[in-house]
Amino acid sequence: MCGAELRALPAGVQRVAAVLLAAGHGLPPVMLDNAAHTAQQAAHALGVAVGQIAKSIVFRRKADNVAIVVVTSGDQRVDESKLEALSWVCPDGRRLGRADAAFVKAKTGFSIGGVSPLAHATPAVIVMDASLLRFDTIWAAAGHPQAMFQLSPFDLQRLTGAAAIDVAVDAQREAAALQTAIEAVAGKAVSVRASGVMESPCISVCRMRHFEGMASEVCGGCFRTLDELLAWGRASDDGKRDVWQHIEQRMALLKSP
Repeated sequence: MCGAELRALPAGVQRVAAVLLAAGHGLPPVMLDNAAHTAQQAAHALGVAVGQIAKSIVFRRKADNVAIVVVTSGDQRVDESKLEALSWVCPDGRRLGRADAAFVKAKTGFSIGGVSPLAHATPAVIVMDASLLRFDTIWAAAGHPQAMFQLSPFDLQRLTGAAAIDVAVDAQREAAALQTAIEAVAGKAVSVRASGVMESPCISVCRMRHFEGMASEVCGGCFRTLDELLAWGRASDDGKRDVWQHIEQRMALLKSP
């Protein structure tokens, strides 16, 4: 790439391409025929395994509003508790917050679905998940949902300065924790039905998750949607009873066979 080709690319991709060029990375971004907002879509378009897609997940550090960008395999999810336990990610012990679309755009300069692991608009803390080391070749977003660039996990470390750390969800541990949460909340449900007192289903600090088969994210510790969580304090007993019915339906879907 001599530089003239950059002018034909979207602005975000130009920024990524310029950083790659300056770093001597010989594989410039490529534009896909269709947008790849998910790792599965990107893998299908490129003809590679989902795990070879290096997706960038952005978190907001509550202490100073700095973006924490975790680059992980497309077939993995980030364990926030592992991430928060890293002293250089959360040095004051405070937790990470959710990063909405406006935060992601302001801090990285990219829209969700096209966040690159480099060339961010503001300084960010970059964490690379060790799951990427399984592959010789990976692909990362290049600043646009249709733009990707090829590299190796070691190129990713060189270009971002990120160390490879295990911050992925442990599937077996997560399954066990889910069953423990279901049992605890189910016990509360029995108490609510027996007493008629609409107590809160909370058993832990809320962490929203997307469970397969559910249209909306729900908390992994009480199985309520965000709207239900926000409305709980002002809801009537009838409204809370309805929420409890939804909770029990969700738990029935999530129970192990």
